[in-house]
Amino acid sequence: MAVRAAMHQAGTAALGELLQQEPPDEEHRSLPCGCGKTAVYRGMRPKTLLTAVGKVEWWRPYFLCASCHHGQFPADGELDVASTELSPGVRRMLGVVGDAAPFDHGREQMKLLAGLEVTSKTVERTAEALGTDIAACQQQETDRARQLDLPIPLGPPIPVLYIEFDGTGVTVVRRETEGRQGKIEGQAAHTREAKLGCVFTQTTTDAQGRPVRDETSTTYTGAIETAEEFARRIYAEAWQRGWSRARKKVVIADGAEWIWNLSQQCFPGAIEIVDLYHARQHLWELAPSLYPGDESRQKRWLMPKLEMLEDGRVETLVARLRATPTATREMAERFRKASDYFAKNAARMRYPDFRSQGLFVGSGVIEAGCKTVIGSRLKQSGMFWTVRGANAMIALRCNRLSGRFEDYWEQRRA
Repeated sequence: MAVRAAMHQAGTAALGELLQQEPPDEEHRSLPCGCGKTAVYRGMRPKTLLTAVGKVEWWRPYFLCASCHHGQFPADGELDVASTELSPGVRRMLGVVGDAAPFDHGREQMKLLAGLEVTSKTVERTAEALGTDIAACQQQETDRARQLDLPIPLGPPIPVLYIEFDGTGVTVVRRETEGRQGKIEGQAAHTREAKLGCVFTQTTTDAQGRPVRDETSTTYTGAIETAEEFARRIYAEAWQRGWSRARKKVVIADGAEWIWNLSQQCFPGAIEIVDLYHARQHLWELAPSLYPGDESRQKRWLMPKLEMLEDGRVETLVARLRATPTATREMAERFRKASDYFAKNAARMRYPDFRSQGLFVGSGVIEAGCKTVIGSRLKQSGMFWTVRGANAMIALRCNRLSGRFEDYWEQRRA
């Protein structure tokens, strides 16, 4: 650690020499100003930067417009340090630690692993600023998708391309839920739904004919936003991933109505599959109401229904559910809703057909994504987010977990 500290001192001295700039010559002592007038050179001004090797004092030219009194430091823009005292290297570190763990933990990591002293607030502001900027870049792509102004991604055909999406609640501060109804009637909401989508590809199946997801092919996108806004987001992501080159296009999700409305709006012609495990869960939830406390009778009633579902005999299953005698009006309503659910999604539950094509029938990728991308970072005990802060963090995490973080920095450098 002592050697590292000494190397940092040497590094800051060397970096300070490299960064120093000379006053501009007579031909370069004026610049155009945004107001339409001219800003003129007013001397050299210092700036302290926190870099990967420590703090460096840097002198650079200052220009001032006499008309609008707006000052300019052109060199700040060249080094990507405008309006910040953190170098790009330090901001990248803060983005990584702020994305991975609570901000105070990130502060401790910076001190231990990089030897740099920062505050928890610095970690928070920098991570959120990066996420906000990433989200703004994504919004530009989404806007192009809305105008159908998207480049056609070049590359070989994709055998199977999957799209999955779901929603998960994020606890937010009180002002973000004003006027919103909670899950329990008469109670205010405490969370906002973050919608998350993922895209991945499949090239092969294993020896048993089961589908194999292509390694590192999964990318994520999401935010706390309306279904309409999310539709444009997931469409742009699918297009960027090669939707036009996919031989088979598959959408897998649970039976939520907004999801299938979105699927038919954005991905007409795709193979739609209701997640088998969600469908099973609907049946498992019915059995206890028929035979409360009697697990053996519950299983005897349940097993034939599960077999019908597995075999794709959904119409038979619906008929059996509708013919089931019920003791109360509440139970009858529960069975009616379940039978309507299966009837509405019958075409999305032909599991033998999907399996014969070597396709996935479960939405495990997005289920895991909701936990990994959102749950593990935004849903820890005691956390309350603003929508702005949560969306910035979701954008940052989607970017990093999609393997695009270095691409983002390359684009900034370019």
